[in-house]
Amino acid sequence: MTTRPKPPALDPETVAPIKGTGYPPPFDEGVTERAKRRLGDALGLKNFGVNLTTLAPGVMSAQRHWHSKQDEFVMIVSGELTLVTDAGEQVLTAGMVAGFPAGVADGHQLINRSDADATYLEVGDRTPLDDVDYPDIDLLVRHVDGKEAYVRKDGTPIKATTR
Repeated sequence: MTTRPKPPALDPETVAPIKGTGYPPPFDEGVTERAKRRLGDALGLKNFGVNLTTLAPGVMSAQRHWHSKQDEFVMIVSGELTLVTDAGEQVLTAGMVAGFPAGVADGHQLINRSDADATYLEVGDRTPLDDVDYPDIDLLVRHVDGKEAYVRKDGTPIKATTR
């Protein structure tokens, strides 16, 4: 008897949302209510990740950050989000896109400053040994003994150091 292959498509609503973040306290404030559906994982993608993320009013996508090796792309699916970068703030609405090239030291984040939920599609590659810098807070992601770890800017490990 042969097993039928799994269909390559799915309804994103069937992927359970994961709430919160891996940031250690107090850096998790403002991100704990983020709801991310890991679509790339659900579809078995290996080379890049795809997430459908919903931010309730007042919630941020992440702390403002930039990646050493990973490109990121976002597309607003519904609602209105404020993009914060070194250039300032820009309101993004459904259909708008933004890209963040690897190695460009311009931290970015999305914040829902509206009074309704907003959803965006996020795509990023899975390049190994990607470091992350958070310019506004005392936090970095570095590789310690081959594993991603949260450290302070002086290199001091932060409790619960794995991402």
